[in-house]
Amino acid sequence: MAVSESTAREYELRDPDVRLMLEVRDDNAAAFEELMLRYQNRVLTVLENLVGRRDQAEDLAQEVFLRVFRARKRYVPGSKFSTWLFTIVNNVASNARRTMSRRKEVNLDTETTGPQGKQSIAQLAQAASGQMPTRVLDKAEARDMVLAALSSLNERQRMAVLLCKFEGMSYSDIAEAMGMSPKAIKSLLSRARVNLREVLEPYLERGERPVRSG
Repeated sequence: MAVSESTAREYELRDPDVRLMLEVRDDNAAAFEELMLRYQNRVLTVLENLVGRRDQAEDLAQEVFLRVFRARKRYVPGSKFSTWLFTIVNNVASNARRTMSRRKEVNLDTETTGPQGKQSIAQLAQAASGQMPTRVLDKAEARDMVLAALSSLNERQRMAVLLCKFEGMSYSDIAEAMGMSPKAIKSLLSRARVNLREVLEPYLERGERPVRSG
C-alpha cells in the first residue's frame, strides 16, 4: 500500500523513532544502534512470551533487527515506528511457530528466565484477565499458573495481549501490526480475557491447578 508524502511527513514530525529510522535508511550506523538499544529488550520480552524459550527468542530478536536493517532502503513511514517494528516481530514469530509445529518441537513449558520477567508476566495475566488472587501464592506457583494461562491462548490472542499489556499499543496499532481490523482486535482481546479468566479463576480462588497446553 502506497504511503502519501503528507502521511510520511506527519509521522516523521510526530515520531522521533521514525526520524531515527529515516537516518538508518541513509546508512547512519549510530541511528541503527540507538534504535536497537531502545527496542531490543521490548522485542525480546514479547518474543520470549510468544515462543516460550529464551534462547530461541534471542535468535528471533536478531532476525527481527536483521530484517529491519535489510528493509532500510525501502522504508517509508506510514505508521508509528513501533507499529512497523512489531509487524516484523509478528511475522518472524509466526514463521518460527510454523517451523516448530512442523518439527513437532513446540514447548511452552520452558520457564521465563529472570525474576523481573516472571513478575511482568504475572502482572500481565492478572491485568488481562481481571482476576486477583484471593490467597497468597509463592513464586513457583505464580509462575506455573501464569505460564499455563498464557499457553491456553492461541497465538493471535497471545500476541494481541502482549502488545496491549506490555507495549501499551492501541487497538488500531495492534491491528496494523497483526494485519487485522481494530474491531477484530477488540474481539480477540475480549476472548483472550475470557479464556484467561476461565484458567485463572479456579486456581486463584480454590488452588485448582490449570492444565498447561503444549
